[in-house]
Amino acid sequence: MNPLNALPFLNSLHLIIFAASSNKNMSQQHLSEQEIIRRDKLTALQNLGIDPYPAPSFPVNISSSDIKQNYLGEENKAEFSDVCLAGRLMGIRDMGKACFAVLQDHAGKIQVYVKRDEICPTDDKTLYDQVWKTLDIGDIVGVKGHVFTTKTGETSVHVNSLTLLSKSLKPLPIVKEKEGETFDAVTDPEFRYRQRYADLIINPQVKETFLKRSKLINSIKDFLNQRGAIEVDTPVLQSIPGGASARPFTTHHNALDIPMYLRIANELYLKRLIVGGFEWVYEFSRNFRNEGMDRTHNPEFTVLEFYTAYKDYLWMMDTTEQLLEKAAIDVNGTTDAEVDGKTISFKAPFKRVTMYDAIKEHTGFDISAMDEDGLRDVCKQLGIAVEKSMGKGKLVDEIFSEKCEHHFIQPTFITDYPIEMSPLTKKHRSKSGLVERFELMVNGKEIANAYTELNDPIDQRARFEDQIKLQERGDDEAMFIDHDFLRALEYGMPPTAGIGFGIDRLCMLLTNQPSIQDVLLFPMMRPE
Repeated sequence: MNPLNALPFLNSLHLIIFAASSNKNMSQQHLSEQEIIRRDKLTALQNLGIDPYPAPSFPVNISSSDIKQNYLGEENKAEFSDVCLAGRLMGIRDMGKACFAVLQDHAGKIQVYVKRDEICPTDDKTLYDQVWKTLDIGDIVGVKGHVFTTKTGETSVHVNSLTLLSKSLKPLPIVKEKEGETFDAVTDPEFRYRQRYADLIINPQVKETFLKRSKLINSIKDFLNQRGAIEVDTPVLQSIPGGASARPFTTHHNALDIPMYLRIANELYLKRLIVGGFEWVYEFSRNFRNEGMDRTHNPEFTVLEFYTAYKDYLWMMDTTEQLLEKAAIDVNGTTDAEVDGKTISFKAPFKRVTMYDAIKEHTGFDISAMDEDGLRDVCKQLGIAVEKSMGKGKLVDEIFSEKCEHHFIQPTFITDYPIEMSPLTKKHRSKSGLVERFELMVNGKEIANAYTELNDPIDQRARFEDQIKLQERGDDEAMFIDHDFLRALEYGMPPTAGIGFGIDRLCMLLTNQPSIQDVLLFPMMRPE
């Protein structure tokens, strides 16, 4: 008797006979005992004429959450008389002639009930045991049946047909659950970040963070699109790493035989588009900076930048408040976010403080009129380590970063930066030596950086040349001169406001995650 005809739950499997020795030839020296056992089960299935990895089509018509949320028992039992769902086996309780199992799909978990005499109505009852014993936690199966409520009141699926869709050869870490409590949870960050695919299986709540991340991005796009902004794409490979002060990743273009860089920012390309006649452009940009890694920095990260003609940084502050208020509501249903035990409100308006006032408040030093030597002396008195290569802008940045940033928990705009810190920013219209720039600080970290953009090509060239002097002093984060960008400015760029948002850090705030690695599906890891 053909076992595929004998078992309704295997009817849809393709019969492919594999040689029993096919797995015996592979080296098993590096495999654990459990991995070897699973490969033996794989061979047993193949010897029964069962393909453990059949064609992908399976007619799913419902999810576990749909069943749990909508099944009302006798009241709508008929609507759930023919359900078909697929997922991963996450628990098996064998009782001989029947068994209960836990099936996990993309939407959650549900209990399924399999009875031998119903699923295998043949004289050869041993076939049920042969096949069922080849199944393991982690295997992906499809089930068909009807929904019912057990004596203990649990909504379950009574299975009348089961199809093996993918055999799992690597055991999952076991996470025990009882009465709503989780035991032996897998929390090791090394395992979770390196094997995110396994993390998502055994810690399904992790998926919620990334669903919220998707909501965040869609909310921002909706905000911008409704106001007439145009989404664009700009180059990732660039001949000059412009738009920010950062150390780039370098590579080589073989066909052109020239050095290339992974972009550190997309700013200069977006401003070229403003020159070309677009009035409002934005891009969710994947940027790369060859710098340190910690709980708020990853070498590869996501930034939203947008640029709007005929606007300034004051307009940009108002727009930023509106955007973040909407995003918080869309992601969490409220303008409040719980972060590290604190409640952070994204309700507009946000507090505004100048950089020099912030430094004076938190250090006691008024540095507004100091030269480089004076700033170095302040750093020494404050115990801030600095390098000889640092110019005035870097020194001010170090003072603010070390002594001020962590004080700003609620959203706060830090405004009016010294010109040396901002080579792409327009000079302040009323404050000498400053530029029209702000950074948005939340929970002690920068979330956004915005300017009234510099559109004077002569002034811009002089600022770039100052950056070259810093390179000569050993500052490997100083900007290059982008001659093509200067040429674009010479055609004329209208008054423009621009901003860059750190999407990963913003996502950390709105999902209450302690590390940037927790909001990146595949964070950077040292090779095993």
